[in-house]
Amino acid sequence: MGVKSSIATSWGFIKRRNRVGMRRAQTSMPKIIQMTLCAILAYWIAERVLGHEDPIFAATSALLALGFGTQTTLRRTMEVAIGCTLGVAVGDLMLTVLGTGLWQAATVLFLSLTIARYLDSGPIFTTQLGLQSLLVVLLPIGEAGPFARSLDAVVGSVCALLILMILPRDPRRTPMADLGKLLNELSGVLQDCGRAVSTSDSRLAFHALIRARATQPLMDALPGALDLAREVATLAPAHRRHRSDIGRLVVTAEKTDLAVRNARVLARRLTTVIDNAALSDRGVETVAGLLTELAEAVDALGHAVLEPTESGYSRAISRAKRELSDCAARLDPRSLHVSGLQGEGMVLLLRPLVVDLLEATGTLHEDAAALLPRL
Repeated sequence: MGVKSSIATSWGFIKRRNRVGMRRAQTSMPKIIQMTLCAILAYWIAERVLGHEDPIFAATSALLALGFGTQTTLRRTMEVAIGCTLGVAVGDLMLTVLGTGLWQAATVLFLSLTIARYLDSGPIFTTQLGLQSLLVVLLPIGEAGPFARSLDAVVGSVCALLILMILPRDPRRTPMADLGKLLNELSGVLQDCGRAVSTSDSRLAFHALIRARATQPLMDALPGALDLAREVATLAPAHRRHRSDIGRLVVTAEKTDLAVRNARVLARRLTTVIDNAALSDRGVETVAGLLTELAEAVDALGHAVLEPTESGYSRAISRAKRELSDCAARLDPRSLHVSGLQGEGMVLLLRPLVVDLLEATGTLHEDAAALLPRL
């Protein structure tokens, strides 16, 4: 029985690993094709056009410059490309001065790493510079001479930069996905707040607060993802048409960030309101309903953010604006049957949150504020 259980466990592990590996390979296939083409192109140019024999550094520089990872952008590619090229150049120079051997290799590696740390704090730059310079010293010199390998590295790096500019991935993909996740979490927080009010359970409100605080990594990652997207859209001819979309995402992200912060304050206030029974039965019903509707409006905004086409975005954002406007029009303590300092304070916290969300849809601040009822 124990053997059968172990076999079943092992087989399950192998199946999961195979499933994850296949999914990862499928997701990476565009990048794999991109890296393959770039390495072969760089090798072909160095061999056939420049006449270099076995220009391995052209292919390796191209591969290293492109690499895998979500941060494969022009800046990172340039950083790695310069590191590769400079590493080969330093190795060639040291090789010409010192000759070959183990102590020469150690000297070259030491000097390369020192130069790399002086020039840049990035670990990728340092590693590539040191690796390339070490390979230059350890590998035999070709017929074209030592500095031909420096030229090969330049060819590989330039090919990587050109490939990245001509065939980049859609720059909107990562910020759209991250912003969609953030809005989905905000919707969940508001739904939890609505359930906390309807059941008069302050623990649910506290759980909503914890959930809202847990969105901080997403909020921290969004500015960087948007900066990278702007960089690609500015430099890549194929994606310059997306610059307005990215500008729109920047505004939505900034206002969603403010809305999430306001939701944290709201969830924290709700625990006190519920513990002190500050809402009447009618107030519980109306406030819980409003929070649920607001969560649905945030869902609509999240769907709009994920729409890749202009027509789809226009339809989805119109729905989000309409639902948020309806919520804004109800944010008066009297119409919600809420009275008392604590209850009214909670409603007042919802007003800037809804204004932030309306601004996230592209509504001007003055127009969004005008939708709120006068107090």
